[in-house]
Amino acid sequence: MGIPGCGKSTFAARCPASWRVCLDEYRLAATDDMTDQTATPAAAQIQDLLLDARLARGRTTLVDSTNIHAHVRAGLLARARYWQRPIAAALLDVPLATAQYQNAERDRVVPGHVLSELHAQLPTVDQLRSEGFTAVHLASELA
Repeated sequence: MGIPGCGKSTFAARCPASWRVCLDEYRLAATDDMTDQTATPAAAQIQDLLLDARLARGRTTLVDSTNIHAHVRAGLLARARYWQRPIAAALLDVPLATAQYQNAERDRVVPGHVLSELHAQLPTVDQLRSEGFTAVHLASELA
């Protein structure tokens, strides 16, 4: 989890492609535009279907999305509990300036004020643990 431009998709690309579920890709599939937020409900349904299919089989799954908001994380945690699976968080805790720089280089630039607002809402390690994440990994501490 992390703000736009922090490197979530780059991180996810280092894992096997079959592990990855990504709302942006499902919005793209539905509308030919991964930034079309009107497609988020349909994209979330696709994501949930794939999550359930993978978790039911005990397959490692990586959710490539911001997951900044507690209610979104609560849904992921509930799915993991339902399927009796552990759930780890990879928090991409890059400095705001780094995310702003990387965001400016992307094809789909998110407005700076949105990045700042989301960065201010990043959960802490203690918050994530108290929510029920089995493990929390900070990108700044990963080799």
